[in-house]
Amino acid sequence: MRKIKFEINKFYHIYNRGVEKRIIFNNDYDKWRFLQGMFLFNDKNSSFGVLHEIERKNKGRINFNLLKEFIYKNTIYRKPLVRIMADCLMPNHYHLLVQEIQKNGISKFMQKLGTGYAGYFNKKYNRVGSLFQGPFKAVLINNDIYLQYLLGYINIINPGQLIEPELKEKGTANTDKIMDFAGKYSFSTNLDYLGLRESIIIDKGIFKEFFPTPEKYKESIKEFLLNKKYDKISDLLLE
Repeated sequence: MRKIKFEINKFYHIYNRGVEKRIIFNNDYDKWRFLQGMFLFNDKNSSFGVLHEIERKNKGRINFNLLKEFIYKNTIYRKPLVRIMADCLMPNHYHLLVQEIQKNGISKFMQKLGTGYAGYFNKKYNRVGSLFQGPFKAVLINNDIYLQYLLGYINIINPGQLIEPELKEKGTANTDKIMDFAGKYSFSTNLDYLGLRESIIIDKGIFKEFFPTPEKYKESIKEFLLNKKYDKISDLLLE
């Protein structure tokens, strides 16, 4: 039984990793597949067969343009289960920042996402058994400042650890290096907040008020890194 009770309009940090810390994304295609699932399964009406149907019609090809085309051609009226405000995919784990917008929305969305991706991964790599380390983890974020810090952690600290593994523990002597790397990492929402991309998955919600311009976001992120503000949210990181 999950201890946390999800409530409409509240914000949550969602996290999970591979069983025994195993790799869950072997390559960029796996990451794109997970993101495609995030888009399609965030819909009250979606099913596990949607991705397979799109692939069948496009001879195995799938990308976000094909997803949008499929949605429009089939006049599917989307009813999002959650507001996905941020994400970051790392080799053996993922982070999401979501807002509950329908009753039981997070639970329904995560069940479809986890089951769908595990099924894809096990079939592709000829394996059986659990892919993830138990049910997804979740923590309530009920402070606006911590919400902004968590966005920085997901968008910057996670990808930054790929080049500085001890970034979270020791900080960095080269803030520009971390920001430059994170600014080119395709599998976090940092690019969206920098104004370099406009994902069909993401709804920034309240962050539009916190960061009305990409410049305001960049300024805040730099201060976040320089002053190691992520230390203030260590109990919200679930790791």
